[in-house]
Amino acid sequence: MVPGIRWPGASAGGPKRACGSGCLRPCKNLTTLGCWSIRPPSRPTKRQRAKKSTASAEAPGRSRGGFGTKVHAVVDASGNCLHLRLTPAECVDSPQLPTALAQPPEAVVCDKAYDTNAVLEASTGQSAQPVIPPKASRRDQRAYDENLYADRNKFERFFGRLKEARGFATRYEKTAVSFLTVAHLLAALDWMR
Repeated sequence: MVPGIRWPGASAGGPKRACGSGCLRPCKNLTTLGCWSIRPPSRPTKRQRAKKSTASAEAPGRSRGGFGTKVHAVVDASGNCLHLRLTPAECVDSPQLPTALAQPPEAVVCDKAYDTNAVLEASTGQSAQPVIPPKASRRDQRAYDENLYADRNKFERFFGRLKEARGFATRYEKTAVSFLTVAHLLAALDWMR
């Protein structure tokens, strides 16, 4: 304090601390009931949170038992995973196949759910043999290689090995990105077996 200068509202015992902040200067901002001082604020400032993702981005879909997620996989002839994709549970399986076939395979082995004209055209367009049993509602029942279709159990055994991990089988992860990361990690560990 400068000697000989008396601040407004100061008494003989020293400056008056009307606002309770402990500063020695008079209040400049009376609307917020504080004064400008160099003391840090009493509460920490709020951080900006990351924007939450939408429910549709996390791939939960309604099914009979509640919410669920489908994992679509492309495996090679020895049962090793080549490609994984997540969709909500209510999505149809067959539209996922044409986009999942990045590399032209020799044969496309699928179950009856994939017996659509679009899947058949996509597989023949990549010069792959479609090994898909026809649905009972199809007018022209086409023939398929039943011996090659028996190799579809490699795909089912791949998912059985993934589901040995309890976190994958019950989807402990909340976000689709972390669930797909766990699926890729388990597929890589399965590849190294």
